[in-house]
Amino acid sequence: MKILNIIAIALFANSAIAHELTPTYPKILPSYITGISVIKMKLWNRRNDANFYEIDVFDSEWNKISFASTDKIFQLDYLEQKNFDIYIKDSDKNKISFICTSSKQLKKDVLSTGIKTRICSKIK
Repeated sequence: MKILNIIAIALFANSAIAHELTPTYPKILPSYITGISVIKMKLWNRRNDANFYEIDVFDSEWNKISFASTDKIFQLDYLEQKNFDIYIKDSDKNKISFICTSSKQLKKDVLSTGIKTRICSKIK
């Protein structure tokens, strides 16, 4: 009976579907703009029930930090990937701890509970 429980738990855990954000530990790089740094990220949508994602940047206490990107909320279809850059002021470089993406759903598209996923990468 114990073995069946372990197998059931393993199968259930593997069925969890979320999006992926890489790199896990991104580096802050200099940009071509004076006083601005850039972080290069990649998002992969593994959820067939979510097509919109929002980017957020946080400090170590989960306070939002201002940033610039071509899109703060963007559409990404199932199994598509998107490379994006996050631009931050050099004065905020040492404050940033996490870059997160959260799934968003249109009200009309929520079929059941409307699970929201948030994936974060930690700045090295």
